[in-house]
Amino acid sequence: MYRIEDIAQMTGLTKRTIRYYEEIGLLAPERSDGGYRLYGEEHVQRLRKLIDARDALGFSLQELQEYVAIHEELTQLRQTVREETGEEKRAAVLRLEAAVQRQLAMIDAKLSQIGRVREEYHELQARIDEARQAWNQEQE
Repeated sequence: MYRIEDIAQMTGLTKRTIRYYEEIGLLAPERSDGGYRLYGEEHVQRLRKLIDARDALGFSLQELQEYVAIHEELTQLRQTVREETGEEKRAAVLRLEAAVQRQLAMIDAKLSQIGRVREEYHELQARIDEARQAWNQEQE
């Protein structure tokens, strides 16, 4: 088990950020008898996924909360699929598929937003190139 200082160093997050993630329900560490936060490898992995979603996809805190909720649902549903048979298993697979689709929709929406911003910058770069060419022609 790791203490908050260890997990901060392992993830590159500040202790304050880790505590805040706990406050808003993104992370639930265990507690020692003395009340210290204790983290396992699963917490490290969760924080790394959150960092990826935040940094690579630009997820807001609200989106991170939804991301975590869907991820927890997926984990529970995978267990249900392994344990159930017959109609219960079929229903769990359908719920699992719906949860995956919600996760993909979140990612697709963010990628679409990133694509729009990227296109704006390409258009700006094209206008800069045109202005530079016009300026160069005036200088000749």
